[in-house]
Amino acid sequence: MFTGIIKNIGIIKELQKKNNGYYLSVISNLSFTKKDIGTSIACSGVCLTLTKIIKNKKRNELFFYLSNHTVITSAFKHLKSGDVINLEKSLKYGDEFAGHFVQGHVDTTIKVLSINSNNKKSWIIIFNIPKKFKKFLIEKGSIAINGVSLTIAKIFPNKFKVVIIPHTLQNTNLLKLKKNNYVNVEIDLIAKTLLKK
Repeated sequence: MFTGIIKNIGIIKELQKKNNGYYLSVISNLSFTKKDIGTSIACSGVCLTLTKIIKNKKRNELFFYLSNHTVITSAFKHLKSGDVINLEKSLKYGDEFAGHFVQGHVDTTIKVLSINSNNKKSWIIIFNIPKKFKKFLIEKGSIAINGVSLTIAKIFPNKFKVVIIPHTLQNTNLLKLKKNNYVNVEIDLIAKTLLKK
């Protein structure tokens, strides 16, 4: 379980296909010990298991395994070496809880339809939303985009709007977004549970 409050990013070193899966290596300042191997890390909203760490003085290299299904159903199929991803360690007992409950189970990928900035340097981003997921969206409700906990500002037919503040932009890979990019989206767990049919 995660919160969607991103404090660390990583840079993809390699995403390599081997046999029936993919091996991902990420360079990051995020601190780990050997005890962390086997724990869950949200990588741009996708819950992955940390399988190996190579510790360096300045940065660590983190290793993950992704199944074909994970790559096909997430924005990882569009990512390449040098791309930035958001990283979040899983919640531990006693951690401060902010954001909202994020499982790291991506529901679908959606496309950036437009990006506009206002005079306060916040970004207004409009995303498309597949029809089958729209019923789970609530204005002022939560949604996770690339693992970042955001608030839905407005819902339109087949699309919705979020406003991203400068702090979030400067600390996540959302700053790298461009029109027509694809992102991972996880619908709010409570909305999915209440509205499940």
